[in-house]
Amino acid sequence: MTKSFVKSRETILGGAILVLMLAIATRFPAFVAPANLANVFNDTAPLIILALGQMAVILTRCIDLSVAANLALTGMVVAMLNTIAPDLPIPLILALAIALGALMGLVNGLLVWKLDIPPIVVTLGTMTIYRGIIFLISDGAWINAHEMSDSFKAFPREVILGLPVLSWIAILTVLAFVVLISRTPLGRAFYAVGGNPHAAVYTGINVGLTQCAAFVISGALAGMTGYLWVARYAVAYVDIAGGFELEVVAACVIGGISIAGGIGSVGGALLGALFLGIVKNALPVINISPFWQLAISGTAIIIAVAFNATSNRTKGRVILKKAEHAL
Repeated sequence: MTKSFVKSRETILGGAILVLMLAIATRFPAFVAPANLANVFNDTAPLIILALGQMAVILTRCIDLSVAANLALTGMVVAMLNTIAPDLPIPLILALAIALGALMGLVNGLLVWKLDIPPIVVTLGTMTIYRGIIFLISDGAWINAHEMSDSFKAFPREVILGLPVLSWIAILTVLAFVVLISRTPLGRAFYAVGGNPHAAVYTGINVGLTQCAAFVISGALAGMTGYLWVARYAVAYVDIAGGFELEVVAACVIGGISIAGGIGSVGGALLGALFLGIVKNALPVINISPFWQLAISGTAIIIAVAFNATSNRTKGRVILKKAEHAL
């Protein structure tokens, strides 16, 4: 039942994306050219990566509103490090970014697990703290392109087989999550904890530890994206990616990841991010104010939540009918 429901959501969203692209093509045919679609995917790559991390958290009945602040702090730290030691190898910078992001995710996870604080309260608090730390370490100053080394800026832009490294990292992250979610005990634990945490305990799953692991994964991906973001745009500042956490949550909800936990798929998160990415890139080229993106995203979220609620009510009625027949 759950698998067919998820597949139907993905099919509907995939159809909506195709209709959206056809509508855009009637106004601006060049938008659907392969080269432009590759650019759109590359622009959406950070959102895809963060949406997958957020999916893991939401599956466990939590939410991480600190991902954008995590991204910004990690980006600022590695940018400052690059100005001090411009010869540091890129793999080492990536490893440091992932480790720092994972550490911030661990802070969130431990606060939720050990102190039993609601995730939304924890991550709202850490979001503010991380932004404040950025200001303290940078003194509010920007780090611009001329202060960054060429190798630091070039890595996410390097083209391999027609796609930038940033796009390939997003693709590899999607593939890694397919394996994590469908082939590992941890992936199955995410669904078990979100679906029924009390039953999960009886099967030997540590609910708090599983939620903490989801936060660490989300934080690690945010940290990695922090380096990729500042390197690609060649700038780091306090308010970088401000409000981006809302887009990340929106991508998950639109993609059918249930806020109640336990329902969702990698394909849904990917399609939700692509939907928002296409909307964001298409509106300017067809002469529609980008501010309409907020209205479109909000409408899509409401429709997605309503679709979820209707589906859950239908399942409830079916269960009741079966119980009546049994009586």
